[in-house]
Amino acid sequence: MRLPSGVFNVSYAQDMTVFRTLYHWLGLVLFLVMLFLVPLFARQYWVDLLSTIAVTVIAIEGLNILAGYCGQISVGHTAFMAVGAYTSAILARQLGLPFWLCLPCAGLAAGFAGIFFGLSSLKVKGFYLALTTIAAQFIIIYLIKTPLEKWTGGAIALHVPEIHLGGFVFKSERQLYYLVMGLTILMTFFAKSLTRGHIGRAFVAIRDNDIAAEAMGINLYRYKLLAFFIGCFYAGVAGSVWSVYAKVISPDDFTLEGSIWQMGMLISGGLGSTLGPIFGAIFIKALNEIVVIAGPLITSVIPAIGAQISAALVEMVFGITLILFLIYEPRGIAHRWEILKESYRLWPFSY
Repeated sequence: MRLPSGVFNVSYAQDMTVFRTLYHWLGLVLFLVMLFLVPLFARQYWVDLLSTIAVTVIAIEGLNILAGYCGQISVGHTAFMAVGAYTSAILARQLGLPFWLCLPCAGLAAGFAGIFFGLSSLKVKGFYLALTTIAAQFIIIYLIKTPLEKWTGGAIALHVPEIHLGGFVFKSERQLYYLVMGLTILMTFFAKSLTRGHIGRAFVAIRDNDIAAEAMGINLYRYKLLAFFIGCFYAGVAGSVWSVYAKVISPDDFTLEGSIWQMGMLISGGLGSTLGPIFGAIFIKALNEIVVIAGPLITSVIPAIGAQISAALVEMVFGITLILFLIYEPRGIAHRWEILKESYRLWPFSY
């Protein structure tokens, strides 16, 4: 990363620092202050939208570690969110455990489920691995609906107990907003720290060339399974957080379509970048909201074909957006952001 003129790294610790200058820290503090002031001034719609984006960012950060850094394609990520959501809800309902214990248990349950389905990555990769993760999507949802119906409620919605912190109860969406945002910031920090260490470097080596990585002494089996565990752990945490925010969960909340949307968010945001999941989730969610608003307008302007187009407009725009990103900017919005920063720092000689 280029630094402003006059700023130099003189130690390895400085080179690894994410926020290097005073302006970086001021920007971070200003962003966090604005983020946490939102519930005080914004309407409920914006609070719900930002909370949904934050939960999605947690899940996609895990998917980014798995697919973006380690190169292990997963198209069943929401199924592991379901494992975390139902684990958290069942522990809270049946055993009366507090959310603060249910949360790590949900992550661990999803992580171990990820290891089980990730065993196939030791023998297959690419599209074959994608098919395996799609199988995980259907198998996990089937288990929730049928054999485990006694605990999960099957296809019927399962109510999730409220969160207690001492004598304080998180009841409203505005109160839960702070919990969701705090966990999102924490999990993003952990993801950034992980990918900048030796584990992240091993993941990148496997992604770029697994044969060369093995020749350098990297244990492919260990690191591939570790990537599945960490990626699915994040999904489990996201599922647990979503369960307490939504208050009611059902298998219909965790579909294959949702997994595809998450992969699309990661592609548009930028694979292999910590900012990629954030940019991707914000961009696709915002695009989705715009298309939902535009649908009735199209119907009113072109009544003859407007209804048919409006019904599938969200999926059409999503598909076209992915195609355009894959053709013109396969490295996603995060790459554009890096180019913008470089141009700003080198101005007026940014050419």
